[in-house]
Amino acid sequence: MGTDILIYLGGLALLDTLSPTIIGVTLFLILTDKKNLTSRLFAYLFTVALLYFSLGIIMMLGLNFIIETFSNIFQNKIVSWVIFIVGVILFTASFFIPANKQSNIPKPKTQSIFSIIIIGITTFMIEAGMALPYFAAIGLLTTTNMPFYQWLPIIAVYNIIMVLPALLLFLGYKLFGKWINPTLVNLRNKISSSSSSTLSWIMCIVGVILIFYTKDYL
Repeated sequence: MGTDILIYLGGLALLDTLSPTIIGVTLFLILTDKKNLTSRLFAYLFTVALLYFSLGIIMMLGLNFIIETFSNIFQNKIVSWVIFIVGVILFTASFFIPANKQSNIPKPKTQSIFSIIIIGITTFMIEAGMALPYFAAIGLLTTTNMPFYQWLPIIAVYNIIMVLPALLLFLGYKLFGKWINPTLVNLRNKISSSSSSTLSWIMCIVGVILIFYTKDYL
């Protein structure tokens, strides 16, 4: 696998760190549940990362099977054209995302770990259908024809990067405590009111990445 695709995958992973739901839930827990924060936050992040990791494996196996089965029909050039067209569609559609100031961030109803796990599953269900950087990364990985033992750790690292901002927020709170509380409150308010704007930017950047990745293979 070349350096160029690693750069694209790294860029897509960084885009996935902008997840308003994961960051929003993390901020909610930090600001409202200081007693059981560590156990509940790590249970939440582990649930989300595990579900995304499982989805990545399923998608990789499924896409690889399809490509191998229809290798004589879907040649690399046709696959590149499909990825290119998807990139153009995402880039164009990003300019037509309607503004939505209503918060879609789920909140746990009880203090139990089970409630947090349910929130993790809810986060996955909310964002899995819009995880455009993740889908794009899986699509790019399938074009490299890497064996299982090579792409599996890449997906694992990708998911660790995805939840890294939440871990950094947690670390920052543990180190600086009440000093950064006002900043965290302001950040939570901004995230709650700008999820549609974030989605628009993500769609735009993912579209550009897909276009630039495939333009040399058309």
